[in-house]
Formats: sequence, C-alpha cells, structure tokens
Amino acid sequence: MDAGKIQILVAMVLYIGVVVGIGVYYAKRANESSDNYLIGGRSLGPWVTAMGAEASDMSGWLLMGLPGVAYWSGLSDAVWTAIGLGIGTYLNWLLVAKRLRRYSHEAGDAITIPDFLSNRFKENKKIIMTIAALFILIFFSVYAASCFVTVGKLFSTLFDTSYVSVMIIGALFVVFYTYIGGFLAESASDFMQGIVMIIALTAVVITGISHAGGISSVVENARQIPGFLDFFGIAQPQVADGVQQIGENGMPLFKEAGSYGFLTVLSTLSWGLGYFGMPHVLLKFMAINHSDNIKQSRRIAMIWVVISLTAAVFIGVIGRVLFPTELLTQSASENIFILMSTSFFIPVFAGIIMAGILAATISSSDSYLLIAASAFSKSIYQGILKKEASDKEVLKVSRITLLVIAIVAMIIALDENSIIFQVVSFAWAGFGATFGPIMLFSLFWKRTTRTGAIAGMLSGGGMVFFWKLVIRPMGGIFNIYELLPAFILSCIVIYVVSLNTQEPSKEIQDEFDRVAHSEV
Repeated sequence: MDAGKIQILVAMVLYIGVVVGIGVYYAKRANESSDNYLIGGRSLGPWVTAMGAEASDMSGWLLMGLPGVAYWSGLSDAVWTAIGLGIGTYLNWLLVAKRLRRYSHEAGDAITIPDFLSNRFKENKKIIMTIAALFILIFFSVYAASCFVTVGKLFSTLFDTSYVSVMIIGALFVVFYTYIGGFLAESASDFMQGIVMIIALTAVVITGISHAGGISSVVENARQIPGFLDFFGIAQPQVADGVQQIGENGMPLFKEAGSYGFLTVLSTLSWGLGYFGMPHVLLKFMAINHSDNIKQSRRIAMIWVVISLTAAVFIGVIGRVLFPTELLTQSASENIFILMSTSFFIPVFAGIIMAGILAATISSSDSYLLIAASAFSKSIYQGILKKEASDKEVLKVSRITLLVIAIVAMIIALDENSIIFQVVSFAWAGFGATFGPIMLFSLFWKRTTRTGAIAGMLSGGGMVFFWKLVIRPMGGIFNIYELLPAFILSCIVIYVVSLNTQEPSKEIQDEFDRVAHSEV
C-alpha cells in the first residue's frame, strides 16, 4: 500500500473512531430501557431529526448508486428519480410527520411501526403487527445488504483488496456500533454523517466542474453522447458481455438514444411514493421531542435533500465527461464518486471525502438493523410469543435479532457485481407498497378497518414480488417500476375492503378524532 492510500486509510479510521466514540457515549442511556434503545425516549431535537431522517434514508446509494445511474445512462433516469424523491420527501414531512408523532403517542405510546399499526386498530390477535414485522425483516435484510455492498465496493476499489473480506469487516463494524449504542447513537451519528455527506458531495461537484473547464464545457462534451442530456431520452452504452465497447478513437461507444416516454417518467417519479412507507424515516417522526418542531425539521430536511440529490446527479454527468473510459460496466459505474475523489484531492482530504460514503452507509445500515431488530423483539417476541417478557429480555432479543439479520444481509451482499441502485429499488418498493398506503389511510381516513389494513398490506407487499418477477420481465408497457402498480393496488384494496367490512369501533373512531382535532 503506497503512502497516499495509507493517508486515506488513516483519515477514514479516525472518522470511524469518532463514530465508535458516539456509540460508547450513548451506550449507558441505551441500556437503561428498550424505549431508549429503540426510539431514544422521543427526545430528538429538530436538527437531529431532520438530518437523521435524510442521512439514514439516502444511504450509500446517494453517493454511489445515483451518480452511477447518471454516469451510465445520462440525466433522464437519475433526474426523474431525484425529482420524485424530492417531492416525496416534502409531502411526507408535510402530511405525515406531525400527525404520526401525535397519533403514535395517543395509540398506546407506540415506539415501532408495527406497534403503531396494531394499536391503531386495537388488535387482540396481533395479525397486523405480525405481518408488518415480517415484511420489515424481509425488506430490511435486503436494504442492509445494499449498504454492505457499498462498503465492499468502497474498500476493495480504494485498496485493491478482496471485496468479500472488506464487506464482512465493514458489516461487522456497523453491527458492533449499532449493538452498543442503539437509537440515540444512530441518530447522533446520522446528524454528523449528514453533514459529512453534503460537504463531500458539494466538494466533489465544485472540483469536478473546475477540472472539466466549467459547466459550459461539461454540457458541450456530454451533448456528444446520444440522449445523455435528454429528459425524455436515455443514453444506451454499446456493450458486449456487459462491458461497454471502445471505438477506434479511444472513446466509449453508444447506440442511438432510447426513448423515455410519459409512462417511464411516471414510473420513475413514483419513487416518491415510497417515502410514506419507509420505517426508518417514519420512526424519526415518532422520535422527535415535540410535534411543533416538525416544521423546522421539514425545512432543514428539504434544503439537505435538494442540494444532495442535485450534486449526486451532477457527479455522474461530470464523471462521464472527465473519465469516459474508466468505468465500463454498470456495476463499476457506481464507483465514479470514489474515482473523482481520489483523483482530485490530496490523500488526507480524499480520505475525509471517502468517509462521506462510509458515513452514508453507516447511517443507513444501523437504522435498518435496529428497526428490523425492534420489529421482531417488540412486535413478535414480546407482542406474541412471550407477552410477559421483561424489558431486559426485549433488549437482549433485539441484539440477538440484529446479529441474525446482519448475517443474512452479508450473505445477500456476497455478490460483488451487485448493482446498489437495483438492490435499493426493490427494497424501497417493498416498503413503499406495504406500509405507504396503510400509513396514509390510517392517519387520514377514519373509516379504515383492520381487515382493510391487513388486505392492503398483503396485496401491496405481494404485488411488489409478483410485478418484479413475473410481470415486469414481459417488457413494453409492463416495464414499470413495481412500486407504482403495487401502491395503487394496495390503496384500492384498503378502500374497497374497508367499505365492505364492519366500520371501526367507537373507541377507534374517538381516538382518531382526538388526534385530528389536536391539530386544529
């Protein structure tokens, strides 16, 4: 390992040391109770809530996946995804955040999403709780795997080491950190990591534009690629065995621009629907210290999201102009942020920039592992299997579950050719369609019934698998992101089933009215 790489490694290790320090600092409070470990005692301030929600949400795909999409196929896919995410972020904060904070407290002081949904419908037999917990376990295992893939790609690319080895080492670090510190450590580090991420993105964009000769030079060169800067077209690399071919002039070859019609745009924008069902974001809403702080958090979150998404897309575009032949597979294209950082900056500063990727990965994977663990320990173990379980037992089971989920995620992440963006998109669709519709109906429609909720969750989550594996491969008009049809189906099922089943009890309706009227 040369001196430059050693400096990069030292900077990253120092960063990791700070993160571990945060975990140790909060370990005592985390061990006081499962409430502290899983939701921080509802004590988050507006800044930590905002930065924590967005940093844990965006994860490594913001610094690797999204720039990789822009590098490989141009603006359209990346920009419409970013626009959908921006709109979804705003609407989630505007519509869901305050009401969920109040309703989760009113509904038995719920501290997990399965708890809230179960308490919302006053379940005796915990069917909703079980379904919600199982879907969380499934999709967060996939989500955590995407984070471990990011860690593996980062370190194997930087230090020319075995992908599997460094992926496992990185995953073990995340597990250790989350294991000792819980929700408070995760939220505090997310705040710090959100700052690191936005600085890293901004620094790479500004430096990249400078190296490319200015924005006008970037645009002029990118226009030479058919469809690369089109909003209703898409660049199509000419590949053989998955590798982009190089022409006689030494430049990468592209086919004619592909079409990017209205249906595709609508499909891509539907990424925004996923926000209504993201447990790691919704949990931050539930954990804020007071619902009156939601407005300030929303403003902070939106500024962060707009800057970060814009920068991530531009990194892909600038990277294609500056390094047209360096990354010749779709999987490799997700390393453009790493390539630009190590090319532009002195090793120590590049190490800090690389810590931005590590920050994004840690801030997401710790959230995913913690929420999945809480889904089992609180919702299934204490809620169903052993109702008399003590708080210490729940805490112990949470940590054991965390380890098991991490092992499953590591197994999923063993394939180093995994495309982060695609892994994330499936888990995102799963959460969005399973929890998004029922969350909206639960918060805003008093007539929603328990049977409707169960049917909606099963149909939404099931359709994600069916559309992804059976319908979408048919292509043509069926090549739609699985979140959109699954979300629509779930909404229809909840509405129709609720209208055709006995209306909720007076107790449930009175509780709904109390929450609604508290906002007036």
